Formats: sequence, C-alpha cells, structure tokens
Amino acid sequence: MKDIIIAIIKDAISACKDKGLLTVAEFPSIILEKPKREGFGDFATNAAMLIASKEGKQPRKVAELIVKEISDKTGIIKKLDIAGPGFINILIDKNCWERVLKDIETAGNKYGHTDIGKDRKVLIEFVSANPTGPLHIGHARGAAVGDTLANILKASGYDVTKEYYINDRGVQVYTLGNSVRFRYLELHGKEVEPPQDYYKGEYVKDIARDFAAKYGSNVDVESTEVIISFVDFAKDALLAQIQKDLEDFGVKFDKDEWFSEKEKLYDASSMPVLQALDKLEEKGVTFLEDDAMWFRTMDFGDDKNRVLIKKDREFTYFASDVAYHLNKIERGFDTIINVWGADHHGYEARIRAIFKALGYDDKMLKIVFIQLVTLLRNGAPVPMGKREGEFVTLRQVIDEVGKDACRFFFLMRKSDAHLDFDLELAKKQAPENPVFYVQYAHARISSIIKHAKENGISIPAYEEIDLSLLNQDEELAIIKTLASFPDIIKGCATSLEPHRLTFYLQELAGIFHPYYNKNRVVTDNIELSKARLFLCNAVKIVIKNGLALLNVSAPEEM
Repeated sequence: MKDIIIAIIKDAISACKDKGLLTVAEFPSIILEKPKREGFGDFATNAAMLIASKEGKQPRKVAELIVKEISDKTGIIKKLDIAGPGFINILIDKNCWERVLKDIETAGNKYGHTDIGKDRKVLIEFVSANPTGPLHIGHARGAAVGDTLANILKASGYDVTKEYYINDRGVQVYTLGNSVRFRYLELHGKEVEPPQDYYKGEYVKDIARDFAAKYGSNVDVESTEVIISFVDFAKDALLAQIQKDLEDFGVKFDKDEWFSEKEKLYDASSMPVLQALDKLEEKGVTFLEDDAMWFRTMDFGDDKNRVLIKKDREFTYFASDVAYHLNKIERGFDTIINVWGADHHGYEARIRAIFKALGYDDKMLKIVFIQLVTLLRNGAPVPMGKREGEFVTLRQVIDEVGKDACRFFFLMRKSDAHLDFDLELAKKQAPENPVFYVQYAHARISSIIKHAKENGISIPAYEEIDLSLLNQDEELAIIKTLASFPDIIKGCATSLEPHRLTFYLQELAGIFHPYYNKNRVVTDNIELSKARLFLCNAVKIVIKNGLALLNVSAPEEM
C-alpha cells in the first residue's frame, strides 16, 4: 500500500514540475510514517518540507501545490490534509483496508513476499567461526541474524546463497591439533608442559579421548605425519559438532556452502591466493618493505597499510581475505553481505580497500555487525565457568530454552546493539515471554477455528463475509497492522534489519490478544461469527508467515 501512495505523490510532484510550479531536480526520498496523533490520518509525509528547503518556498505552500496535483485513480485515498509546518496527512478509504483481507486469503503463505530483489544475486556469509572450539552465544546471535536475513531476502525475490567460511589452515588450527596432542599424552600418563597459547577447554580432552579410541594409545606423537593427523582429526570433529549445533538451531548450509580456505584458496595446483595478490600487484597497489609484501590500503581509506606476505614467506590472514573476497566478486553476486562480530569493526576499511583497489564498487559490500550478548537468569548475569577455557555454548542454550525461544530472543534487538538474554524469561509460558506471546496468538486462533468448526462454522471465503460487521476500532487496527506486513518485510530486506520482524509480530499479537479477550468470535450471530473468524484466520496466516521467516515454529496447541 505504501508503494502505491508514494507513486501517487511522486506523480503529483512531477505534475508540479511539468507546470513550472516546482523546479526540483530530483525526487526526495519519500517516507510515509504513521502520524503520532490519532485522527491525523493513516500516513503522513514530509516530502513538501524536503522540497521547500531547495525551492526557497514555504513548506505549506509546496504542500498545497502537491496536494492540488494529486490524482488518485486507484481510489485508495479518502482524504488529504496539510498539518503543522507542511506535513501531508493521508487518510485511506476503509474499503481499501478491507481488501487487505482478500489479499491475505489469496496469497496465503506467500503473503508479505515481494519481488523487489528480482534478478539480483546475493551472497550472505555468516557464523564462519574458526573450527577451534564449539559455537558460543555470540556465534549463535550471528547465526540467527544471518539465517533470518537470508530467509527475508529470499521472500523479497533475491537469489540468495548462504556461506560459511572455514578457516582451516594456519596457526590457530595447528594450535588446536597440538592442544589435542598434549591432552592425548596426558591421557596416557605422560607429563607435558603445554605452551601458553594452547586451547584449554574440556572439549579438547573429549577430542583427545576420541582420537585415542580410534588410533589407540601407542601413537608416535612426535612424527610430522601424526601431528597433521591430530590437526585434521580435531578440525573435522569440531566442524561436525558445529554443523550439528547449527542444524539443531535451524541453520542449514548446503554441502557446497561450506567454503574451505585450505581447499579453495590454497589449492596447490592453482593457488588462488597468489593469483589474487598478483592482481593487486598489477594494479600497482603493493610494495616490498622489510622483506615483506604490503598492500597500500591507506590509499583507499584504511588507517594503515597491511602486510600480505610476511618476511618468513607466510601468508597473512588478510591475504586470505583478499583472495576470498575476490572469489566472491568473480562469482557474479550483486550484493555481498558479511555478518561479523563487533570485534571486527576495525576490519571494514581494509576489506573495502580490496574492492576499491581492484576496481569494484565497494557499495556492493554490506556489513552487518553483531554486538555482544549477556546471558541473564532472572535478571542477574550468568557466571562463566571458573575453569580456564570455559564459556557458554550455543548447545547449552538450545538445550535449556529450545530453538524457538533462542532464535526469537537473539532477534529482539537491532544486531549492532547489546543484547540481554534472560534464560528464565525465555522458558516462561507467560505473556511476558515475547516468543510465547506471539506463538500463543497463533495457537489461540487455531483453537478458535477448531471450536467454530465444532459448531458448524468453517472459515468462510472472502465473498461470503459481510465486512461492514467488522466495525470496531480494534478490528480496523488489526487490519491496518496486517496490511503493513509486506512493508515490514521490504524494510527488513532493504535495511538488513531482521529485528523489525520480531517487533512487528509482538505488535500484532499485542493488539490481537486484547481484542480476543474483549470479543467472542463464535456467537449466535452467524454472519458476525464468519466475519470475525475470517479476520482471525488472516491474523493466523500473517503470524505463521512471520514466524516462518524467523524459522520459529507456529504451534497449533500450547
């Protein structure tokens, strides 16, 4: 609906321009918002005020010019008013709101979907945790955001590819394998003094036990070949655990969506990483200093230049970043989305430098930052384990509160804002638990439909209901909220902000429950029952569609 109104306003501005009433060179970004005060219409826009600042005219005068030229052939607009310094308030005809129910009936589980991303390819890389330990709650929030964004973008018509980048070479993975080797020696009574940087969690001991179970107790732990076996065994064990935890969290990467740094960037026959660095060298943006190869990232907005190949001839992690992002570009994506933890803020400038240096528009790169999560229990912080290397894992949270609550709670705030996650609240079967409150609305309507059917009333078709019977303010408020669902999905997709969807679902549940508590749906008045039942079913469809994008279940009973 918003798109239709915006188009009408744009046509009016064009008409003003054609008549010489305005000289605006380009359209302002027209935004429709709900007026803050009831009775001021359904939408308001400040377009006239934005134009007035460039025209040298009074905003109200510009608003009058625009309103006079508005031609609404759709019949959607009932009334226009000019308020305050130049806001244009718009009242929508009630019949248009009622047609929203028909749209929901017709579209069903596709209601809310759009085609704004048609013919555009998107790659969204998220989680990408190093396979050196189990996933923790910070990774979990990134997984929920990335996976939901992928769902929303698909529902908006984009051709979406998800990807997990596996950092399976280099110092960290070697350190993991060596840590397992030390634990293996301890298991067999050997006294060892491990280095300070080794991994200390209990999971390392578990992997060492599994290694011993597979290979026995007499392994020559000093041979290079066996050390590599420890590395590969530990990495593969943790990747399998990560994959299982993600799948139980509702996040699934297809086989070809696991991108191995070792296999795809350091393939011995082609060495894509060297090919990528050669391209930088051809562009004249590298230099040698102190026996190392550097990238002039400062020329492209970074705060300092970055090393690509160290003096010991080892590639840096940034060299892999160069090769990986060039690989993404060359696969033909229109938009490349990286979902990163908050500790990666400092990486943005150097990654954008890759695009700029290679001659690509860095606007194709979108970065979504994930802030930290604080786990609470009844409002108090959850203490971490006293043993070094312990942390709260995704698995622990899933096992305690379940996938649905876990995903919903991780999406209840903007991703770059700190999140408090109260475990006890997430488990409550009560209205103060947001996910329960939304799911209960769906289950409640399912119960209403079942009760109606038992009384001989099935969900009617749109043509069978008398919409004039839905004459309460609460009923119109519900319909208006249902009408905004496609705009919510579009807004989530264009802003890359999935938290807007959880806000919306809470709002919808928040107006439905009081309406239900006040009004009986199934009554002796069959026509009224049919109208209310149809409205309730529309709410059920939208809640289910919204929860599906979050990958949260919509239970029929609770």
